[in-house]
Amino acid sequence: MKRMMATAALVALATGSGAQQPARTVQQDFDAAEQLDTGTDKAAALAAWEALERRVASRPRSHAIVLVRKSAALLALDRKDEANAAAQAGLAILPADDPSLRADRFRASFNLGRIAMTSLDYATAADWFAKAEAIADTPRDKMVANLALVQTTTFTDPAAAAAAQARLDPLVASAKLDAASLGTIAEAKGTMQLNRGEIPAAQATFRDAVRTFGGMNTQRIDVRDVSVRSDAAIAYLLGGNETEARRYVAMTGAGATSIGLIDPGVAMVPPDCGGEAGLKPDDMAVVEFSIADDGTAQGVRPIYAAGGGKVALEFARAVRQWAWTADQVKAMPTFLRYNARVEVRCNLAFQRPSIGDGLDAELVAWGRGKGLTFAEKPDAPAIALVAQRHALAEVAAAGDTLTALPALFALVENPVLPRDERRVYAQRALVIAAANGAPAPAKLSLDLAIRTAATADIHKPLVFRRLIEPMLAEPAYAADPQSRAALSLLLVDREATGARTGKEALLRQVANDPQLSASDPLKVGALIRLASIAQTRGDLPAARAAFAASGLAASQCALIDKQPAVASYGHDAYPDEARRWGMGGWTRMQFDVAADGTVKGARPIVAYPPFVFGKPSTAMITTTRFNKTYRPDGGVGCGAFTTNVRYKLGG
Repeated sequence: MKRMMATAALVALATGSGAQQPARTVQQDFDAAEQLDTGTDKAAALAAWEALERRVASRPRSHAIVLVRKSAALLALDRKDEANAAAQAGLAILPADDPSLRADRFRASFNLGRIAMTSLDYATAADWFAKAEAIADTPRDKMVANLALVQTTTFTDPAAAAAAQARLDPLVASAKLDAASLGTIAEAKGTMQLNRGEIPAAQATFRDAVRTFGGMNTQRIDVRDVSVRSDAAIAYLLGGNETEARRYVAMTGAGATSIGLIDPGVAMVPPDCGGEAGLKPDDMAVVEFSIADDGTAQGVRPIYAAGGGKVALEFARAVRQWAWTADQVKAMPTFLRYNARVEVRCNLAFQRPSIGDGLDAELVAWGRGKGLTFAEKPDAPAIALVAQRHALAEVAAAGDTLTALPALFALVENPVLPRDERRVYAQRALVIAAANGAPAPAKLSLDLAIRTAATADIHKPLVFRRLIEPMLAEPAYAADPQSRAALSLLLVDREATGARTGKEALLRQVANDPQLSASDPLKVGALIRLASIAQTRGDLPAARAAFAASGLAASQCALIDKQPAVASYGHDAYPDEARRWGMGGWTRMQFDVAADGTVKGARPIVAYPPFVFGKPSTAMITTTRFNKTYRPDGGVGCGAFTTNVRYKLGG
C-alpha cells in the first residue's frame, strides 16, 4: 500500500494533479518522470511524460527530449507503433549540433533499432544501430550498439557482423560485466560464427557461454541457459557430433517428458517454397520464440539457417503468424513456452480446398449476394481475435441481425477460438442465416461447426459418425445434392461408415447423382475414391472406368481429395539417446504417396525440439505403407501430404 501511495504521489507531481498542489517547474516534473522511468510502473512513467509533453509543446528542444523519453516508455509497454512515431518525431527536431544531446540522439536511434528488430526488419534495425554507434560517447553505449549490430547484421551482412564483433571484443575485455551480460554477448558472437560456418569457433564460444551461466551440471536454469545450450547443440550437430548435440538439447529441458512438451500450434504453417526469398526444399532454419498467454508467438528471432540470413528471416516471419489455443497454452509448461525453438523447412503443398471450405464458400457467396462483406482469413488468427470480437460487439449491439453474420462467421472460422465459444457463435450465425433464407449448403457450414464443437472427441470415427450420419436424413440436407454429397464424403474420409461396402454405397450415390454436374468437385472426389477402392480389391477395369468418369488427366489432382489411409506403419525409430534422456517431441512431416502406397520425398517441415526427431521420423514415414490409389500412369496423385509424428515415452 505504501508503494502504491508513493507511485500515486509521483504521478501527481508529474501531472500536476491533486488538491492545492504548488506550482512546479518543468525541471521538477522532468526529474519526477525520470524517477518513474527507473521503476516498474511503466504506465505511470508514460503518463508523466505525456503530461510533460503538453507543458513543453511550444519549446522545440524540450519537446524533442520528452518525445524521445516518451518513446522509451511506450516501447516498454509494447506499444511499438506509437514508440516508433514518438522517437522519429523527437529525433527530427533534436538539434543536431548540440553535443549535450548526444545521449538523447543515441537513445532515439537505438530504440528505433530495437523496434525494427522486433518487427524482424533487421536491415532497418542495423541501420539505426549503426547510427547509434556513431554518436555513442560512452563505452557502455558503444558496447550495446555493437552488440545489437552483431545480432542483426549476422543475418543481413556477415562481414559487417564480424567487423562489429571486432569492435565489441576490446570493449568487453576492458569492462566489468555480470554473468548475464557476458553470456548474452557470447551467445551473439557464437551465433555469428555459426552462421558464418566457423563451427569449431562457435562450439568453443558456446561452451564458454554455458560455463558463464553455471555449466551443464547446474539444476537451476533460466531461459538464458536454455538458449546457449540449444546454441551449442546446433554447433555440435553441424560439426557432426549428433550424440553431443542431443545431450545439449536434453539439458535444455525441451522435450523432457517429465516436464511436458510444447504442442504443435493450431495455426502453424511454414512459408511456401519459392516466394520472394526463393526458399528451396533443402533450406532450413532454427527459430526461437515465446508463446504468450493469448496463444500468439512473441519475441521471435532467427538462430541459424542453412541457406543464409534472408532464409532465416523469412522463416522467422512465418513463425510470427503461428498460434495456439487457450487450452493448449494452459497445458504447456510456462518455462518451456517462454523459450521454444523449432526446426523449420518450407512448405511444398499447394492449398487444396477441403469439403468444409466448399461449404464455407457457399455461405460467403450467399452473404455477398445479400450485400454483406466478409473479411479474408487473417494470417495471424490469434492476433486477429481481439479485433474480431470487437467487430462483433459493434455490429451486434442492436441485436443479431443479418449484418452480424460476417463478424460471427469470422470468429467461427478462427482456429484459436475456444471450442465452447465457437459453438455459441455458430449457433447465433445459423439462426441468422436460416431466418434470412440461406441455402442448405450455407446452413450446413454452420451446422457442422456447431456439432463438431459439441465434443472434444470428435476426432474419433465412431463419435463423428454418431453426430454427423443422422444429418443425411434431415429433410433440409437430404433434399439438397451439395449437402448430401458433402456429408457423404465427410463420413467416408473419417473412416466413419463401417465396412468398405458402406463407403462404396455412399460414394456411388454421390457419383451417380444426376443433380450434380459432371465437373462438380464433390462428384469428382467421389469418383477418385471409387477408383482407389476398386484398385485395392484388384478390379482394374472398374478403377479405370471410375477415374475416366472423373474427367481428370493422369497428372491432375482432385481438389476434393484425401490422404490415403495407412495400411501399415513404418518401424519404430525412437532415438536411443532420446529414450535414455527421457526426451519426447514431435515432427510435422510432409511427403508424397505413390499410387502403390509407397512414400516418396518424406521431409520434416517443423520439428520440436530441433535436430532430435527429424531423421527418425523421416525413416518411419518412408517405411510406412498407405492404401493403394488409382492413377492411370501409376504415379503420384495429390502429393505433399502432412502428418504429425509424436514421440512420448510411456505413451
